[in-house]
Amino acid sequence: MANNGKKIQSNLDAEVFKLLLDRTSVHSLQAQLINALRDMLISGRDYSGARLPASRKLSEELSVSRTTVTSAYDQLLSEGYLVTQIGGGTFVAAHLPHLTPPAPKTGRDRDLPHPWLPFHPGVPDQSLFPHRNWARHLERAWRRPDTALLARPDPFGWYPLREAITDHLSLWRGLECRPEQIMITSGAWEAFDVIFSGLLEGGQTAAIEDPGWPQMQEAIRTTGTHVQPIRIDGEGFDAARIKKTASIAIVTPSRHYPTGTSMPLVRRMSLLDWAQCQGGLIVEDDYDSEFRYQGHPLPSLAGLDGLKRSIYLGSFSKLLSPALRIGYMVLPDAYLKSAKNYVSRVGARASLVPQPALATFMDGGEFAVHLRRMRRTYAKRLRHLVSELSLFDDLLGIAPDPSGMHLCTGLLPNLSKRTTDRAIVEEGKKRGIFLRSLSSQSILPSPPQGLILGYAAFDESQLTQAVRKLGEILGEIRR
Repeated sequence: MANNGKKIQSNLDAEVFKLLLDRTSVHSLQAQLINALRDMLISGRDYSGARLPASRKLSEELSVSRTTVTSAYDQLLSEGYLVTQIGGGTFVAAHLPHLTPPAPKTGRDRDLPHPWLPFHPGVPDQSLFPHRNWARHLERAWRRPDTALLARPDPFGWYPLREAITDHLSLWRGLECRPEQIMITSGAWEAFDVIFSGLLEGGQTAAIEDPGWPQMQEAIRTTGTHVQPIRIDGEGFDAARIKKTASIAIVTPSRHYPTGTSMPLVRRMSLLDWAQCQGGLIVEDDYDSEFRYQGHPLPSLAGLDGLKRSIYLGSFSKLLSPALRIGYMVLPDAYLKSAKNYVSRVGARASLVPQPALATFMDGGEFAVHLRRMRRTYAKRLRHLVSELSLFDDLLGIAPDPSGMHLCTGLLPNLSKRTTDRAIVEEGKKRGIFLRSLSSQSILPSPPQGLILGYAAFDESQLTQAVRKLGEILGEIRR
């Protein structure tokens, strides 16, 4: 029995420390860890009585905060998968029915993808992606690959793709740069790692928007950088509120995440003046500004700055598909050597496989055609969503947003006096809709109350059905 117990413990330790978390995923690290641990426990292997690693040790192994691990443990404790012993740690529960192996899936079930639930934000409609053309570009790139593709890869990525991005930024974002200034990344998480671990000294303070993207906050904290959250107002981020201790500002000026507010020119110039006078650095996260439905996309902040004291981040995950895991950043000349040295040392994380295909996809004009098509489609879906939500204009603040892939609706007093955005989110889960609360994106006290409703990945009929379910929830609260 003793030997058997040691074997169970050894198996559990091996499985836990093999866990991988995807920092580019739309799902939080905490949710991924909960799901991974739960799946491991119901995999059919007997881990009854085995001890989980201490939260501090597992957080170090996974490079996540200790709070992420303890919150995951707490959730699984509440579900009955784990138990605690006084002074003894956290253990796998014994002899519970839901720890038995799940019924095997049929071939048909196994082939079905997990669908996104309305209103999941930030997800493009991948059914409209030109898969056939994309396959052709991939096949051409690798049927007889360029000899450079088989040589030691450039740490900054495939050069022709960087050339194509240069042309795109000049035309769509008013940002003039050279291919040498562009680094291909696997997404925003890698970009933040390069910036805060490879370019800047540790222990600095970054001013960030509140509400904001929670994964970004976690990403920069893992590098030892402190954060100074600044509550945004109706014009977005205000540089006048940056404390003297902060030397970096991370902003989404073209379309603040998650409220959709655009930073006016006066605020942009004020932020640039701050960077110039204080010797500060601006990181511009331009995550989906190509999707603007009235007029042309707003000029980038980095374009106004001329890439003197700003770093520009872009991504193809929302423009094309999250499966690509391709993003990029544009660096001032002063940081190029440090960035190349750091990436050469730790290794590039962006796959080289899709890069030549993406380069020819962009060069041939298909990328621009796809963006224009998506802009028309998403604009139509936004109008439909706003029309459907108009029945609840006494409960939700519905201000049409001329851009993006989601709509942020504030809870009006008639609603906020009776419930919270998080309570509505929980009720939505029971009815098969994915709502994200505005307050969950904030770390400052007294967070704003609202709902984040993604519409890009869902056609009009899906949106209508989802609004009806949301209406049921709001109707019950209204009564």
